[in-house]
Amino acid sequence: MKRAGLALLLLTLIYAMVLASFHPLDLLFGAALSGALLYVFRSFVFDAGPDPLPGFLGRFAAFFPFAWAIAWDVAKGTWAVALVVLHFRPLVSPGIVKVPIGERTPTGVAVSALVTTLSPGAFLIEANEEFMLIHFLDAADPDAVREKHEDFYQRYQRKVFP
Repeated sequence: MKRAGLALLLLTLIYAMVLASFHPLDLLFGAALSGALLYVFRSFVFDAGPDPLPGFLGRFAAFFPFAWAIAWDVAKGTWAVALVVLHFRPLVSPGIVKVPIGERTPTGVAVSALVTTLSPGAFLIEANEEFMLIHFLDAADPDAVREKHEDFYQRYQRKVFP
């Protein structure tokens, strides 16, 4: 019930901000529209869980270190690609690495794939229930690449998108 109320409030506020109007009739219509959307998509939005609000707050708090880690990874990838493109560093061993999925949920796999491809120098080729095939600019040590991905998942992503 708390989660539904919070979702209704947040969706109504988003609706009001998009309209740039906090007129009472706009808020009333936004609340009605938000309630209808929440009702129609309730099985998707509110998956099973005993008390989702503490989980939501924990995931919300863990999102900021997760986003910072992604930004840092993108900056490092951009720097590495720039060095190769400008011929300051040779392109030694590009290649494809098979990264196991492990305990990721389907949402976790999608987020892992998205996070991986955000950083220059890595490109997702395929993802299935068992592994992801990713092309890396530097795949000289595939075990280190796998370890890096598992470490990122355990330290940052698992708390937000398991």
